[in-house]
Amino acid sequence: MKCPFCSSENTRVIDSRPADDNRSIRRRRICDDCNKRFTTYEKVETIPLIVIKKDNNREQYDRSKIEAGVLRACHKRPISVEQINKLVDDVETEIFSREEKEVPSSEIGEIVMSHLKDLEAVAYVRFASVYREFKDVNTFMNELKKILDKK
Repeated sequence: MKCPFCSSENTRVIDSRPADDNRSIRRRRICDDCNKRFTTYEKVETIPLIVIKKDNNREQYDRSKIEAGVLRACHKRPISVEQINKLVDDVETEIFSREEKEVPSSEIGEIVMSHLKDLEAVAYVRFASVYREFKDVNTFMNELKKILDKK
């Protein structure tokens, strides 16, 4: 790390501590040449994730879209806000752990459905009916039968 005062590369860390709710590290440094102190911040750099939509358009990943879909599916169901936030966090962790720069929206939808299936059956069917674009009652009934057969 170069000293901002004398541009020497002969600096060292004298103190480190978490900053910004543990999302970065604050480091106090000292320059061995001019003896001046300065602070640096170290933060994890996240790669922007691009979502490939059904029509092949691309847009930047937006957590609020997943939250909105899950909230709609869970409307008037016995599911707490904490459970919804945990579900969205788990989905997000699964998406980002793939370390891919682009993810199809269909994969995101499947991940959300797999987590909703474990959380609550009615919310799962609601989400699936919109996500899979059920065209008629038979398609809807087939999805319900899959759930009932697994119980």
